[in-house]
Amino acid sequence: MRFLDLTLPSLAENLALDEALLDEAETSVAPLETLRVWESSTPGVVVGRSSHVHVEVRGEVCRDLRVPVLRRISGGAAVVVGPGCLMYALVLSLRRRPELRAIDTAHTHVLGTIAAALRPSVPGLAMRGTCDLALDEKKVSGNSVRCKRDYLLYHGTLLYGSSLEMVSRLLAMPPRQPEYRNARGHDIFVTNLPLDADSLRAALRSAWDACEPCPQWPRAETERLVAEKYSQRQWNEQL
Repeated sequence: MRFLDLTLPSLAENLALDEALLDEAETSVAPLETLRVWESSTPGVVVGRSSHVHVEVRGEVCRDLRVPVLRRISGGAAVVVGPGCLMYALVLSLRRRPELRAIDTAHTHVLGTIAAALRPSVPGLAMRGTCDLALDEKKVSGNSVRCKRDYLLYHGTLLYGSSLEMVSRLLAMPPRQPEYRNARGHDIFVTNLPLDADSLRAALRSAWDACEPCPQWPRAETERLVAEKYSQRQWNEQL
């Protein structure tokens, strides 16, 4: 598997690159699986493909703080990205891993693999709800998936030094909540992993055997997606 540690300047570019990596794999003749990691230097809100922005996001606060609100291509609820939140993206072959065509199996496989890699340093880490990782019943990772014909994109957050106060300021209570949340507010439901970013990167690379360099990435497709989708209000503010 290829490994790409690349953070682009804007949130739009980073979301576009995840999609571009999926498209690149889908059109490749040879198998092309990738693990990418990135971390935004400034706060941002990323909503799910079917999210209602006015329901999940505190829009006035985001505008006052000049925090961008953008939409990703995968499902799930809104998340806050920024310093202390390591983002990862996996592009996995459905021909090599046909069992992942079942979305529940994809969640269980990916999150189980990540949890097993982190558990020696974080005892008690476990999958909770549909697609969370939690430590002591507090969420440390939210995740989502987008499937195409031969590949899927599985991506999510790993909190290790995130401003939990910022999460409460920017996000409303989600309309759909896992049972284990018990209606807790963001400030007492979410927490950080007791690891640093380098440790998380190393664990992810080991878990997925991501040892191949990735000197080339789909720059032109990323730029196209930014111009045609991720910079457009029609995409980001729909629903």
